[in-house]
Amino acid sequence: MNTLKAGDQVPNFTTTDQDGNVINWSDYSDKKVVVFFYPKASTPGCTAEACNLRDNYTALQEQGYAILGVSADSEKRQANFKSKYEFPFPLLADEDKKVINAFGVWGPKKFMGKEYDGIHRMTFLVENGTVTRVIDKVKTKDHAAQILTEA
Repeated sequence: MNTLKAGDQVPNFTTTDQDGNVINWSDYSDKKVVVFFYPKASTPGCTAEACNLRDNYTALQEQGYAILGVSADSEKRQANFKSKYEFPFPLLADEDKKVINAFGVWGPKKFMGKEYDGIHRMTFLVENGTVTRVIDKVKTKDHAAQILTEA
């Protein structure tokens, strides 16, 4: 797993969001962006994390952040997740793992004694295309505070 670190440039990528809209990283390269990766839409931890960001969306916007959620779920699954919880930010349907691999968040994980490959729950703060901070110990129920306290 070759994860992006603070100071790294985010490689350009193109993918789709939950509605099939094309998302180009170049559209975000001059912005402040919170890119959060989560293992699977609609699971308890991922729901808690995304809802916490939704509930603090205004505060994050006031700091100038755009938000992109990313998992390897299909557009349909992302669309259901977004509409059920009314997320005000796009969810990228990265089924071919272009974005996941660009950020380096795919790798070996352990759960209940089993090892498997999957998405690591990580968040990247990016400014003008450069990673400024990586949060690798995400507190799902208090994630916005993690972003805002050290912004």
